[in-house]
Amino acid sequence: MSAFLIRRIVLAIPVLFGILLVTFTLNRLIPGDPCRAVLGERATDQVCDAYLARYGLNEPVPVQFMYYVRNIAQGDLGTSLRFSRSVTELLAERLPVTMELAASALIIAVIAGIPMGVISAYRRNSSIDVGTMIFANVGVSMPVFWLGLMLAFLFGVILKDTPLALPPSGRLTAGSSPEPFYLVWGLVSEAGEASTFMRFIAGFNVLNAILTLNTQLLIDAMRHLILPAVAVGTIPLAIIARMTRSSLLDALGQDYTRTARAKGLREVTVVIGHAVRNSLLPVVTIIGLSFGGLVSGAVLTETIFGFTGIGRTLFDGITARDYTLVQGVTLVTAVAFVVINLIVDVLYGYLDPRIRLS
Repeated sequence: MSAFLIRRIVLAIPVLFGILLVTFTLNRLIPGDPCRAVLGERATDQVCDAYLARYGLNEPVPVQFMYYVRNIAQGDLGTSLRFSRSVTELLAERLPVTMELAASALIIAVIAGIPMGVISAYRRNSSIDVGTMIFANVGVSMPVFWLGLMLAFLFGVILKDTPLALPPSGRLTAGSSPEPFYLVWGLVSEAGEASTFMRFIAGFNVLNAILTLNTQLLIDAMRHLILPAVAVGTIPLAIIARMTRSSLLDALGQDYTRTARAKGLREVTVVIGHAVRNSLLPVVTIIGLSFGGLVSGAVLTETIFGFTGIGRTLFDGITARDYTLVQGVTLVTAVAFVVINLIVDVLYGYLDPRIRLS
């Protein structure tokens, strides 16, 4: 297992380097000037010359890339051209927003999608099967931005002032300022003394509420997550349900399933203990890819529900020709995909003993 992990980590290094190279090159090929994109009417020739010299953009592109790789190796993602802040600090502030939303959406998709697929496969060609697959097809077909707007309108406007009302935007109720765990625990005396990692962990409102035992904050954060998580998780839910059904139908027709039934095992043991476990490999792959896609950012959903996460940050960086910010977000996204694929490969070995990770 350790040799497998080391080999995968080593192989990920050239992959990440290639992603950096391609992203760096494409950023420089995009028409437009970052100085004029950021400063607008104030961007005179003299100001732009000083601006480009300040961020090293007047150097040849290969030299810029060498400097950037050197800084990455030292743990420095550079400074955002638009926000004039460290990209590392921006990501530590905004990545938890997207990750919390992605995790919530995936939990909903898995909890609902796998049982739907199992029931649909076991009741093949029944009314339950037909209804489930119709729901799955509709879920895949609905645009996320339309579903998000409809959910916000229904639960934020139509059902306002009712027990079913849910917040249509924002991560927390306006005016609330929860105290981060590092101040509650006394790890630092002032918020400005907190490390980037501490601020990153505190950026997860649900986790911060659990760490500080703040029940009111926990409820508030979870209520604000319901609508965006449902909007983002509908498509993964539908895909997981369809994949589970397809894979389980194949497993139920295998010889080992018939043998288990011939031995007199209970139907629940046959289906859950034998067929479902062996049908989860493609489902785990879909779950991993879905989570990677969600972490990369949902621009429309974050915009509709007022979330300032990775999606909106990447969009702002592209429109402002903020090379450093775009490269930082791309690198983090690539690392997320590599880690998720590694976890999926490890899970294969636990789900199917025939697979040898060595």
